[in-house]
Amino acid sequence: MRFLHTMIRVDNLDESLRFYCDVLGMKLIRQRDYPSGKFTLAFVGFGDEAQNTVIELTYNWETHQYDLGNAFGHLALGVEDIYKTCDDLRRKGAKIVREPGPMKHGGTEIAFIEDPNGYKIELIDLSRRGQA
Repeated sequence: MRFLHTMIRVDNLDESLRFYCDVLGMKLIRQRDYPSGKFTLAFVGFGDEAQNTVIELTYNWETHQYDLGNAFGHLALGVEDIYKTCDDLRRKGAKIVREPGPMKHGGTEIAFIEDPNGYKIELIDLSRRGQA
């Protein structure tokens, strides 16, 4: 068994693709329109689906806003230097909603950014994991 993807609904596919591909550096792996269902699926990730978990962006053509609810937490990405990564992402227009630093009760250094739909993405510093 292997984890394949996480699906999130997006209200503007072009804006979401710009964020995940241009800001975070993921690649658009595949995209397909489903006219009979009035939706588009776009899969993005840091590598092909055979070896990597990816994100499925689902765009429902007639829905332009979602309630994120309070059950979903966040996506998480490992980075090598959280301070440099946040500086780079900020220059690319990313919204930093929690500046980099140690977790509240000590330990791993983390930060949070937000995608155009309000989904939170945790950045975890792999080089300092558990050192603080």
